[in-house]
Amino acid sequence: MNEITKVRQGFDSGTATGYDVEEVRKDFPILSRTIYDKPLVYLDSAASAQKPRRVIDAMVSCMTEEYSNVHRGVHWLSATATTRFEAARKTVQRFINAREDREIVFTRSATEAINLVASSWGRTNLREGDEIVISHMEHHANIVPWQMLRTERGIVLKIVPIDEAGTLMMDEYEKLLGPKTKLVAISHMSNALGTINPVKDIVRIAHGKGIPVLIDGCQGVTHLGVDVQDLDADFYVFSGHKLYGPTGIGVLYGKAEILEGMPPYQGGGDMIARVTFEETTFKGIPHRFEAGTPAIVEVIGLGAALEYLMDLGLDRIAAHERDLLAYATAQLSEIPGLRIYGTSPDKASILSFTLGDAHPHDIGTIVDRAGVAVRAGHHCAQPLMDFYNVPATARASFALYNTFDEVDALAASLRRVREIFG
Repeated sequence: MNEITKVRQGFDSGTATGYDVEEVRKDFPILSRTIYDKPLVYLDSAASAQKPRRVIDAMVSCMTEEYSNVHRGVHWLSATATTRFEAARKTVQRFINAREDREIVFTRSATEAINLVASSWGRTNLREGDEIVISHMEHHANIVPWQMLRTERGIVLKIVPIDEAGTLMMDEYEKLLGPKTKLVAISHMSNALGTINPVKDIVRIAHGKGIPVLIDGCQGVTHLGVDVQDLDADFYVFSGHKLYGPTGIGVLYGKAEILEGMPPYQGGGDMIARVTFEETTFKGIPHRFEAGTPAIVEVIGLGAALEYLMDLGLDRIAAHERDLLAYATAQLSEIPGLRIYGTSPDKASILSFTLGDAHPHDIGTIVDRAGVAVRAGHHCAQPLMDFYNVPATARASFALYNTFDEVDALAASLRRVREIFG
């Protein structure tokens, strides 16, 4: 029995895990469509996940039956929309086990959440020569805001190296922490490699030196389940669209005592307590960070997505995705000329690869004609591509609705790529 057969045997149709992926797929209307007369195989969920019917229905219901602005009107519609909006905040609190719902700030995206911290906490607490530690596997959203702050404030960025497998070098991480280190900002899980970083250890070590930690959870919160109290993270950010929710909505979690010490970084709208021409006073957290009319429908959609995930069971989802990754790794490893980037023993749901001399964009185009959607590019992680000395990779990312048959379809389409490029 070869490795592929071993991995697959016992997991088809969820017989081993009790996870019925075919039933789950019925919740996602888009998965029943065809592309180029082929069944859609969607393996790009790391970029943006598809939406279950529950999310779509929640958003449609909001817009057709209960829509109004929130926190403003005295009429029934506004009160109802406000109740649903704030209920979603409590759902996020429960999903990541925050102590209080006022520790949940809604933003447009994870990128905006990091920029919020950089602009508010960073400008308040950082001075010339202070250091921020990030890693070599960060995506641009957790690099560029700190570079902008470096230009403005003269801070210094320190980079934690990785090894060839894409594993963070923890001994080097500890060496980088010194008296000038004011923040560690690091990803929970690499979007380009799938590497899962030991963020609980990272936080423990940083806190031992009095250094706060921001965790970029865009991928981690989707595949790993997150308990921010257990991690003891000071900040944790993620976006809704990778969590089967809408675009245009993200979350900044921050410990209440830290958020309370941060000034607003945008002004106007519902973050105001009182305004005169002489001065303005601001509301408390989290509202002081939510200037203007918020993404009402999207917040409600995010709440529906998180309820959906909790009903499915995060542990069962993670087990299914681990099986898919193991099966896909075994399948793709048998294709001559294919190289997988990111072989850390602790990784999840992402396979980045190159195939012979084929450019990743050509790989993406050819497999697309077979109905298989993968990512091709630098994945907003160009320093990481430089580390591996490649301009780009192709990336298959697996989600709760993917199947072993879809992995087979990917492997078959990649063999077609190899035939074309020789």
